[in-house]
Amino acid sequence: MLKISDAQIKEYQDNGFIIVDKIIEPEEVDLLLSRFEKVFYGEYETGLDPDEVNWKHGRDDEKLTRQICNGWKADRYVASVILQPAIGEACARLGGWRGTRITQDNLLWKPPGGRPIGFHQDSSYEEFITPNEWVSCWIALDNTTAAGGTVEYVTGSHLWHKTGKIKQFHGPDDPHEDLRQAVERMKKGDFETVKVEVPAGGGTFHSGWIWHGSDVNKMDVPRRTVVAHCMSADSTFNPNPAAINRTYSRYKKFGRLDMEETDFPILWTKEGYASPFIEPYSARQLGWAE
Repeated sequence: MLKISDAQIKEYQDNGFIIVDKIIEPEEVDLLLSRFEKVFYGEYETGLDPDEVNWKHGRDDEKLTRQICNGWKADRYVASVILQPAIGEACARLGGWRGTRITQDNLLWKPPGGRPIGFHQDSSYEEFITPNEWVSCWIALDNTTAAGGTVEYVTGSHLWHKTGKIKQFHGPDDPHEDLRQAVERMKKGDFETVKVEVPAGGGTFHSGWIWHGSDVNKMDVPRRTVVAHCMSADSTFNPNPAAINRTYSRYKKFGRLDMEETDFPILWTKEGYASPFIEPYSARQLGWAE
């Protein structure tokens, strides 16, 4: 079972990320891979669209890194892996929280020749949440290599200034442009990145404020991953109108700041609570409309 040690917590606090050789089981990797093409080609098992579909077959550049956000709402097989309590507990321990909600998942598919993802700080895109702090679980579904466009981190950059959204997220010509500007502001001189190489089923946990991105996939095989972006179970909506998110603020109720578990499920708490629908939903005993 996935367990986070005190040494890993210290490493996370110092570096902004940890690398873990095994997060999910081989059969879970195979299950997710069996769903990838279906979800990316618009076959939504629950009948519900994901919250974001940033690549569609026949519409978008074949060389872009394909991304879907909240595939767990569209496919209960995906939910059975992404919404598991072990991921929630690990993120809570690293974040210093009493419990964990999922904000969103990402399904990422970088084909051979797939273009970069610009270096960014995740939490810059989640200003609608208070506190605006993420711990993300990044899971490889293929063996990752430096040449294959794997994720890269700038060690310790979670302690730098918090920066806004970058100029171009998907497929930039220069994926380091905004990162270089952040380095100049921090007077850090040059920077180096850590390219994550793990077997399928392994991955990382990283802070929402660490600078990270990925390069071109120079291999002849795809790089497929899933990510669970998690927040504290006690998070609320940000009451500042300037923090409205065009996709996720639609889930806020008028006159309330609390978050509904249907939209942002609780994966784990110290008290032993998780959103009751997760288990039957993930086991495909309960549908979205039921």
